Amino acid sequence: MPRIVSLIASATEIICALGFEEHLVGRSHECDYPESVRRLPACTEPKFPVEGWSYEIDERVKAIVQEGLSVYRVHGERLRALRPDVIVTQSQCAVCAVSVNEVEEAVREWLDYPVRVVSLEPNALADVWESIRQVAQALGVPERGEELIVILRRRMAEIAETARALSPKPTVAYIEWIEPLMAGGNWMPELIEMAGGVNLFGEAGRHAPWLKWEEVVAKDPEVIVIAPCGFDIARTRREMPLLTRRREWPQLRAVREGRVIIADGNQFFNRPGPRLAESLEILAEALHPTIFRFGHEGSGWERWAE
Repeated sequence: MPRIVSLIASATEIICALGFEEHLVGRSHECDYPESVRRLPACTEPKFPVEGWSYEIDERVKAIVQEGLSVYRVHGERLRALRPDVIVTQSQCAVCAVSVNEVEEAVREWLDYPVRVVSLEPNALADVWESIRQVAQALGVPERGEELIVILRRRMAEIAETARALSPKPTVAYIEWIEPLMAGGNWMPELIEMAGGVNLFGEAGRHAPWLKWEEVVAKDPEVIVIAPCGFDIARTRREMPLLTRRREWPQLRAVREGRVIIADGNQFFNRPGPRLAESLEILAEALHPTIFRFGHEGSGWERWAE
């Protein structure tokens, strides 16, 4: 049976959902779900301090990327000790996880036998299903991949069907980074529409765009969902003064009507894996609380109250 190293959190969740957790021998420093994978040795680490405000993290990342360097480091010696048969990584985002180029370099330098490197590139919801297929194929269980996709798509289709009939549909500003402002891209516009919202910023299948505060004020969204990449709810709450101190904040419709939502971006929306189904449930609950109740409020999302 294969010895697997996953270098991206969403891939780890896919591997476990396919029934291969016991074959995982290594993970990335961000892989933390299911909780049991924390026992595995971490094969990556960030090259910069991840503490601090969002604008400080942004500056550190940009400084590294501008030099043409990867944001993360692969522990080649650890890989060699683990002797994996399959390594799963990604080529979708240089900031989200180790790049495929860095993995291939580590494989050439540290491993003296053939290793299958599976690189995922999910830019839209359909690509997430393709990622599941890629991983399942690499592990020799394509039928399990198809079964998992059917289950996830069915769950999400039921929500979308109910939401489609709802009226009116609130306008939604999804914030993926606070300072500087960034809207949600990739699969997020699709999830917002499926949850019964009208997405205001960002395009399906395209990377998250930078966003000007003046654009948010001009659109005056009915709902603001704040789920910064890599942040949990508690950390996002600490960042909220960067928004609430803005002069126009109290006048925004979403603020006046108590429809500012803080969600766990790290565990849900930012990970293109099986828990996008839960992410859709969270959005549906937050946008239409009298229609959808999945029990995520208080854990996956909260209403902002100063």
